[in-house]
Amino acid sequence: MAIQLSDHFNYKRLLKFVFPSIIMMVFTSVYGVVDGLFVSNYVGKTAFATINLIMPMDMIFGGVGFMLGTGGSALVAKTLGEQDTDRANRYFSMIIWVTVIVGAVLSVIGIAVIRPVSILLGADEGMLPDCVLYGSIMMGFTITFMFQNAFQAFLITAERPNLGLAATIAAGISNMVLDALFFAVFDWGVAGAAVATGLSQCVGGVIPLIYFLRPNTSLLRLKRTKLEIRPIINACANGASEMVSSVTSSVVGILYNLQLLQYAGENGVASYGVLMYVQFVFAAIFLGYSMGSAPIISYHYGAEKHGELKNLFQKSVVLMGTIGGGMVVAAQLFAVPLSRLFVGYDATLFEMTVHAIRIAGVSFLIMGFNIFASAFFTALNNGGVSAVISFLRTFVFKLAAVLLLPLLLGLEGIWWAEVTAEISAFVLSLIFLFINRKKYHYVIMYNFFSYPQKPATRYR
Repeated sequence: MAIQLSDHFNYKRLLKFVFPSIIMMVFTSVYGVVDGLFVSNYVGKTAFATINLIMPMDMIFGGVGFMLGTGGSALVAKTLGEQDTDRANRYFSMIIWVTVIVGAVLSVIGIAVIRPVSILLGADEGMLPDCVLYGSIMMGFTITFMFQNAFQAFLITAERPNLGLAATIAAGISNMVLDALFFAVFDWGVAGAAVATGLSQCVGGVIPLIYFLRPNTSLLRLKRTKLEIRPIINACANGASEMVSSVTSSVVGILYNLQLLQYAGENGVASYGVLMYVQFVFAAIFLGYSMGSAPIISYHYGAEKHGELKNLFQKSVVLMGTIGGGMVVAAQLFAVPLSRLFVGYDATLFEMTVHAIRIAGVSFLIMGFNIFASAFFTALNNGGVSAVISFLRTFVFKLAAVLLLPLLLGLEGIWWAEVTAEISAFVLSLIFLFINRKKYHYVIMYNFFSYPQKPATRYR
């Protein structure tokens, strides 16, 4: 029997429901890494540094899709929990049509400003042509990139996470095959990487669109509807944390590159590129879990089932801690083979990259808790708290760390900036969870491992 949002979730049922979302996010990250892998090994470290310079801009635009998807799905799931299916489908349809309009506008803007932005990001004369070429092609696929990001959340709300996984796998395989074709056969260089990624985003975005346009048996379907401003504003405000996370992470990524250019030159940027890819894959597990569990939380919040909300919160905290500990160990074990895979052709760059991964990998211990805390408040339709956690975690704390620590520790300070920022965000998340515990009726920081007590049995 299919798992429904309204079910009671034990560990097995919860993991089974979120598993497709986790695999989906991991696979999305892996096939994004493939571009860097091909560019680094086929074109060289200068081209690899080039796409890492321009990538933050593309991620900012894609973040708008995440904002509409996560904020919109929380609103839709809450409405479903209130047993108003018709209104939930109206909200869903409006958000998708808005995604088309916003994506088209951003695509035009992105292509128009890609050259000056590349210069602003630090591209020199040798890197600028590839930056403009790669960025312009990627901007042309903005609508499908936003579709892919938005539908990932809505497919979970529609109780069709397996379809989301299938679409992501299809997109990933397309990207890998096209990368091999465009690099090894056509020798298109960075243009091949951009075209391969863009076409794969079409696969990942169009498959769900076709599904929802046709009659289906899920909780959601696209329908004709009038535009209502308030639900759109509510969805954007609630999903602002995901947008904030994408934008601020991208801005901080730019600053990291500028700092690394100063302290380590081109090698530093290339090394950070590998670190970024590793973090994408590892953090994707946390993101996938948070995305997969969010509609369940929203549904039970809308249905006012406080007991199930406590249950979901407690189990999620335990899982984030357990998975995070495993990831720290994995980062130490796989730092060498992952670095060799990307930059094994350069001994100095290889050693720098191994060192960076092992230091930054410590942050995985608490990163999952911070990601879940932000997503938890988004699921509760409290976009304000969620946005504050995301903004301070991904921007203020990282910005302060990457600016101040190098003054004390040099290049070493840049690698420790991630750990410092996550520790600060962990403390902040605990504070917000403690303050809001009575408002949303969940348990905080105790009773995680306790079990319901049976009434005492009296024996004669």
